[in-house]
Amino acid sequence: MRVLVTAVAQPTGISGVQRHAFSLVRCLLQREEITAVHLVLAPWQLHLPAMAGLNTRDRLDIEIATTSRGAIARNLWHLRELPLLAHAVQAEIVHLSYPVPFRRAAMPCPVIVTLHDLYPFDIPDNFGFPQVIMNRWILRRALAQADAISCVSATTFDRLQELELAASVSTIIPNCVEPGPGISHSSPIPGWNGEDFLLSVSQHRRNKNLDLLLRSFGHMVTSGALDRTTWLVIVGMDGPETSKLHVLARRLGIERQTYFLRGLDDAELQWCYKHCAALVAPSLLEGFGLPVAEARLAGARIVCSDIPAFRELATPSMHFVSMQGDAEPALCAAIEHALRQPRPRPERLPELEPESISRQYVDLYRTVVAQHRVQRASSSIVAQERRAQ
Repeated sequence: MRVLVTAVAQPTGISGVQRHAFSLVRCLLQREEITAVHLVLAPWQLHLPAMAGLNTRDRLDIEIATTSRGAIARNLWHLRELPLLAHAVQAEIVHLSYPVPFRRAAMPCPVIVTLHDLYPFDIPDNFGFPQVIMNRWILRRALAQADAISCVSATTFDRLQELELAASVSTIIPNCVEPGPGISHSSPIPGWNGEDFLLSVSQHRRNKNLDLLLRSFGHMVTSGALDRTTWLVIVGMDGPETSKLHVLARRLGIERQTYFLRGLDDAELQWCYKHCAALVAPSLLEGFGLPVAEARLAGARIVCSDIPAFRELATPSMHFVSMQGDAEPALCAAIEHALRQPRPRPERLPELEPESISRQYVDLYRTVVAQHRVQRASSSIVAQERRAQ
């Protein structure tokens, strides 16, 4: 089976979407049923597979989308050029790593869409106005035309059913979570000399609730709950909240202890998980808790918000915090409590490992391809009957 996986997006660094796409490719290449994987990237993304530890293999081809970084140009590429590429590589499945606009009638094969979340409907502040209107339209169009929708969590699946946006087969296949290819031998944090640090792996978006984390960290440093040598390290791409977060860090007087990092490769991110005093994830809403799962693999202490996506990954050593009302005292107390506990042991998450996830994808592909063949045969019979009339 020949699979075309799209990962064309605006960022030059690795975002959650790209990490999903690269993990998907790694999973597929483990299966003998997959004879070729064509991974589509934009020109500014060609360095990312190496950063993710995804080396070129015999059955993997990198395809280049000739487009610019603007949203309009990228959307037009998916509408106009993606069907042509699918024809050219003789794809039997097109797998969109996130919802994008496409023309189903122009595709030569079934189309699968990975659905990470429904943020355009649930947290429009992530996009702003009027951009959120376009994002909602794209999401509706992609879900309506897809042959199957693969939700990364039960949380996302349930929300999809509530909004009644699924016009096709929808199922749950979690993100693949596996240990990185290795751990960096040196710190990716500038000037680090063994200081304790709290870690957050979050893009600078409203749902990540990073302003609460900054306020809580500032309070703990000021009150003496944290030593003044403790750092806060936020790993993630810039976003709509970036400038506000920097202003808040300065206002709280913690800018010298707060490090905003982006562009880390997988080995550097693994270093952060291994060396942090605790991972703190105070999100208001998530589709899947990838940093939480990765922190469990690394054996890190975890403090996180009490939301459904994180509850799906719950383990007794995790510390959950309600985001209802004034959450700052509760978050501070949970961090203090977590830091007094011994560091957990690294865990295995067999249900999220490549062997399990790749099997689920291949089963889904087989089902969709079989349905597509039946539909084509039925359409051919109808066409012949019409010509006979």
